[in-house]
Amino acid sequence: MLSDIKKPVSKEVKEFEPYFNEVMSSKVPLLSTITNYIYRRKGKQIRPVLVFLSAGLNGDINKSTFVAAGMIELLHTATLIHDDVVDEAYERRGSFSIKALWRSKIAVLVGDYLLSKGMLLAVETGEFELLRNMSNAVKEMSEGELMQIDRSRKMNIDVEAYFDIIHKKTAALIASCLVNGAVSAGASPTSIEKMNEYGVNLGLAFQIKDDIFDYQTKGAIGKPFGNDIKENKLTLPLIYALAQADAATKKRVLSLLRKSKRDNGVVRQVIEFTEQQGGIAYAQEKMLYFVDKAKEAIVSYPDSDYKNSLIHMADFVANRTK
Repeated sequence: MLSDIKKPVSKEVKEFEPYFNEVMSSKVPLLSTITNYIYRRKGKQIRPVLVFLSAGLNGDINKSTFVAAGMIELLHTATLIHDDVVDEAYERRGSFSIKALWRSKIAVLVGDYLLSKGMLLAVETGEFELLRNMSNAVKEMSEGELMQIDRSRKMNIDVEAYFDIIHKKTAALIASCLVNGAVSAGASPTSIEKMNEYGVNLGLAFQIKDDIFDYQTKGAIGKPFGNDIKENKLTLPLIYALAQADAATKKRVLSLLRKSKRDNGVVRQVIEFTEQQGGIAYAQEKMLYFVDKAKEAIVSYPDSDYKNSLIHMADFVANRTK
């Protein structure tokens, strides 16, 4: 359970909540209303937890660690708000999205505000190495999203391109949590590299698990099933399934995909095809492979509660149901 994973850093996580609310706050009434709405609907806080666990594993949790966690959570929240605009999503974590309540223009500006607050937090505290790492994650995430949109539009994503995309759009941010946690604790370059390797593999597993959820006909993680299919996003289950099919079947399924935007019946046909061709089983297998790789990255660390929690975090990613 996630509550058990958080135990070694429960004190810091509790202290982080008012800290994050403070760094996110604004004196502009509209912004204050929106940031308060965001704060009250915060998610599992996996990313700040990863920052604290990494710092604890590599040294001491300190003020720099809180800056690192605050920056990551500001960046992550900004990207979720922007994603909801891009995806035209009206729900986030079971509640109305910022886009749904305040429309796209305000949502984009709020995302920009949070991103700038993250950068200012680093500048004002002199944490330039943390800023460099976070800025690189922003760049990678933007490239990954644009690559996915472009490739999906052309229907030409293969397995190699898929992993390149999710490395950028998801794994880069997760890795920056582990790297910045280690940097804040004064870790050696070798230890920072181990944290990066753990984070990349955890992020790859996390995204594949998310993509598998899309092929479950019962809604998961706060979004309706088949959302990626309706947006013509080719993710690992379908990419693998298409690679196994003959040319005529592939052409038929791609034609169905183009008709899937408002037709749940067509979405179900695509899901059924994907399952029959072994796409979901293959994605599950790859997800577990990256979970194991993440664990291997930290095997050389001495046993500790922080290490155990990071190992259990990898298992949590594999077994989560939402």
